[in-house]
Amino acid sequence: MKLFKQAALLLMLPCTVQTAMAQGNHQWKEASSGGYTYKYVTDDPMKARFYTLKNGLTVILSVNKKDPRIQTLIGTRAGSNNDPKDHTGLAHYLEHLLFKGTQQYGSLNWAKEKPYIDQIEKLYDKYNKTTGADARKAVYHEIDSISGIAAKFAIANEYDKMMTSMGAQGTNAHTWVEETIYEEDIPSNAIDKYLTVQAERFKDPVFRLFHTELEAVYEEKNRGLDNDGRKVYETMLAALFPTHNYGQQSTIGTVEHLKNPNLKVIRDFYNAYYVPNNMAVVMAGDFDPDYVIKAIDQRFSYMKPKPVKEYKPAAEAPISAPVVKEVFGPDAESLDLAFRLPGALDTRSNLVLSVLSGILSNGKAGLIDLNINKQQKALNAEAQVMNLKDYSLLALSGKAKQGQTLEEVKALLLGQLEILKKGEFDETLVKAIVNNAKLGELQGLESNNTRATSIMDAFIKSRATNWAFDVAYIDDMSKVTKQQIVDYANRYFKDNYVLVYKRKGEDKSIEKVEKPAITPIEVNREAQSAFLQKIETMPATPVKPLWLDYEKDFQTAPLGNTQLMYVQNKDNGLFRLYYRFDMGTYSNKKLNLAASYLQFLSTDKYTSEQISKEFYNIACNFSISASGENTSITISGLQENFDKAVSLFEHILSNCKPDEAALAALKGRIQKGRADAKLSKKSIMSGVVNYAMYGAKNPFNNQLSQAELDAVSAKELTDLLHELPAYKHTVIYFGPKALADAAADIKKLHPLPAAFKEAPAAIAFHKAAPGQTQVLFADYDMVQTEVNWIGNSSTYDPAKTGIVSLFNNYFGGGMGSIVFQTIRESKALAYSTYAFYASPDKKAERYSAIAYVGSQADKMNDAIKGMNELLNEIPRSDKMLATAKESMKQEIETERITNDGIIFSYLAAQKLGLNTDIRKQVYESIDKMNFSDVKKFHDDNLAHKPYTYCIVASEKKINLDDLKKMGEVKKLTMEEIFGY
Repeated sequence: MKLFKQAALLLMLPCTVQTAMAQGNHQWKEASSGGYTYKYVTDDPMKARFYTLKNGLTVILSVNKKDPRIQTLIGTRAGSNNDPKDHTGLAHYLEHLLFKGTQQYGSLNWAKEKPYIDQIEKLYDKYNKTTGADARKAVYHEIDSISGIAAKFAIANEYDKMMTSMGAQGTNAHTWVEETIYEEDIPSNAIDKYLTVQAERFKDPVFRLFHTELEAVYEEKNRGLDNDGRKVYETMLAALFPTHNYGQQSTIGTVEHLKNPNLKVIRDFYNAYYVPNNMAVVMAGDFDPDYVIKAIDQRFSYMKPKPVKEYKPAAEAPISAPVVKEVFGPDAESLDLAFRLPGALDTRSNLVLSVLSGILSNGKAGLIDLNINKQQKALNAEAQVMNLKDYSLLALSGKAKQGQTLEEVKALLLGQLEILKKGEFDETLVKAIVNNAKLGELQGLESNNTRATSIMDAFIKSRATNWAFDVAYIDDMSKVTKQQIVDYANRYFKDNYVLVYKRKGEDKSIEKVEKPAITPIEVNREAQSAFLQKIETMPATPVKPLWLDYEKDFQTAPLGNTQLMYVQNKDNGLFRLYYRFDMGTYSNKKLNLAASYLQFLSTDKYTSEQISKEFYNIACNFSISASGENTSITISGLQENFDKAVSLFEHILSNCKPDEAALAALKGRIQKGRADAKLSKKSIMSGVVNYAMYGAKNPFNNQLSQAELDAVSAKELTDLLHELPAYKHTVIYFGPKALADAAADIKKLHPLPAAFKEAPAAIAFHKAAPGQTQVLFADYDMVQTEVNWIGNSSTYDPAKTGIVSLFNNYFGGGMGSIVFQTIRESKALAYSTYAFYASPDKKAERYSAIAYVGSQADKMNDAIKGMNELLNEIPRSDKMLATAKESMKQEIETERITNDGIIFSYLAAQKLGLNTDIRKQVYESIDKMNFSDVKKFHDDNLAHKPYTYCIVASEKKINLDDLKKMGEVKKLTMEEIFGY
């Protein structure tokens, strides 16, 4: 279990940690260009420019010309830490409301809408102060009534429509303890449109359609109550921080506060924190920085600065003895153990902590990796760091293997800390950590999202004042000494931890947020504000789409009796080498087991532990993965170590020795992992969906039975690994070497047989032909109900690709789609919902219509009815269709398939029987399609068709008789779902 998965984005970017040792080549400098002065840090690989406008707004720009797109983030340094004590969850509420529009957009007639918005605000204030169930119900009924009238003047999702029409992707936002960030990925030619919308968005937001959005947040809270990982996370923070808001105010808010919102207090929060001197605009991608800074200044100059009250907590009292907590729920058992440490602003502490955490756990050669995971002493274990402004955390987590207690796992984890404190580790590991950090930095520079997120994180924590330290981070890591690490461990890691046991069992403390009575509202799909029309008519320089030419965009060369497929990396010194075999688990179910087994094996030259160290020391990786029809070996890393990495892997594959003890331990861990999978609602639903698509025997449950697993021998698996290169495979290289040189190196390092062995016959899995409507049900103890619709359809036809794409964009592919607007915006029946027509990945396979609603159990029947209405009758909105078409064009125009993606695009096309880039055909068809085409497609392929309802829910919270009204009900056992 990953304790800090909510913070995963912040954890993956080591360059965001500030250090106290920056020096030498990384200095702040000042420059001017285009009439604006900016600061920058010398030798910054992101070449970030830091501007402060006259009103205090921070703008940070990083140019990356690889693709004609830009990752944009607009952030404010305010999150759940800043929520009023009596209105937790408020910052998160506000985040949702900033998608609802302003006086200029989102409204048919603001003058007529405003009186009702004002009335609703007063009613919520009254509701907030009203006690007594009947009295509150009466006030809410009045809110519902007035909201219905106000909604007649609202245009739902107009923000999403504008962003979609300009080709934006990834429209989203998130709130966390110290931040609220608004995210868009836009085409490079949409800068003016984007900035005009965002400047208006933050000028004077209108909190319209609040009561349906409130219900969406209720759903989000209830989903969290079903998430054991989130419960562990919140329990951990509450124990670590008995006074600080990190632990005392969850981002989503308490049930009591969620049920008592106050729009006036939300407005006060907005006025206090959404001010220019507390906000930043970050952009990373393809643009002219001189043009962009001027455009931002012109549009955001209306913002007026004001003093911002920072959250200044009192220091937490030291933890003097272990604090032990328990969390109960249906998921598999686990434990998390965390220490409270100095915050991100203590740069020296966090530099040492970052290196120290790598010594504990780096995925390959850390103490936990080698002493626990490599030796299979637990199901799995890891260490993570979370850097927050006021405090950082080091968390150790693990799951027990079969026959093991969580207390025994705890002892193993604490034992690694004792080894650390005694200094019983190789100091050369620090150098390896630095080399792998350099590898991560090179990989991160390829991504606009990584660049923007790194920069925004620095702004949130320190207003980016320490960016010079961030840039120097990797250099400074190499200066950390073994003694510093040992001293740090002995100073901070004592009996001063919080321990949370996640136990299996009923959580009797869950208090669900009850659904209020909500009358469906108007969504005015066809309406458009004058502001939207203005945005759509703004000029944008056309971007010419680029099609792949599979005869020119990659090269091939003979390689023994196979071929090398090649694309050169002209950007950096990274390589990726693949051996792609034409067989997978459909041919041999033991391939996955063999792939997992390899990591625990030694050779006549290296122990298993030494192999992990060797790869980590040269900043390279290898992996084997087996899908149904293919097996892939991937070797990657720094090109300077290519020969070492490939020759080492070839040695391992050819010389790995059987180890019965390692296999026995692996089998035990697999059995425990299988048992845990049966406790995961996500895994259960995946199995039910596969059952619906393919029948009782399907790719999901194509697993070794317990008897088959028991019978597998160590020699059988090592023989399979030794023989693997003898089967037919293609070699793929992406790296800086020229084709002839790469081919010569690979031929030297990767011996090939004179003739390939014939692969075992593969099991053929085909989607079931459409039959009768039925219900597949799996019982799971949770508050929510998960429902998937599965309807298999006709076989693949490339001529349908354009209409399939348009239908998905229009009908159910995003927040501006028909499904989302109806199910969530109008009827408030779900937090998450979608529907789409899924294309197969190979010719002669069937399409599938797939729909989903995740709702409260007591709304299941209404949610199913609502989705069925849409599956049978598609509403018409010419404006939404035009937006969907424009979005498709923009997406294709700005999409660039590069690097080894070119080769994998070709291989995917081959599988479908294609020899050209299908996107060209789709692009040329967009303008020719109209609503009658979409409706005909819907009627022919979705309307009044038989569906299999896949339902995962608690029998205690739904009525099985309701399911029987939909079709024949089959309650699946875990063995039927999982195959073991």
